[in-house]
Amino acid sequence: MAEVKDITLTCKDCGQNFVWTADEQEFYKQKNFSAPLRCKNCRVKARAKFDSGNGGSRQSFPITCGQCGAQDTVPFQPRGDRPVLCRNCFKKGDR
Repeated sequence: MAEVKDITLTCKDCGQNFVWTADEQEFYKQKNFSAPLRCKNCRVKARAKFDSGNGGSRQSFPITCGQCGAQDTVPFQPRGDRPVLCRNCFKKGDR
């Protein structure tokens, strides 16, 4: 089996180079993980954002429900080519 060597990767978030050590590569291989895309600092930040439950601050957009006419907000900007439902109608499955 070929000797595993340290590899320099570029973080997809901050653009900085980081070293993926041979030991880390072995661990990732044992766990069947893909190669890391972020440096350690950015991984910690991304995990903290994910663990907070809301992914950080999220923009909301006001809508008028296409089903019942209620005012609500949604976490995406409606394109205007399709009706958007309020939370209640969406949960009820009134589509």
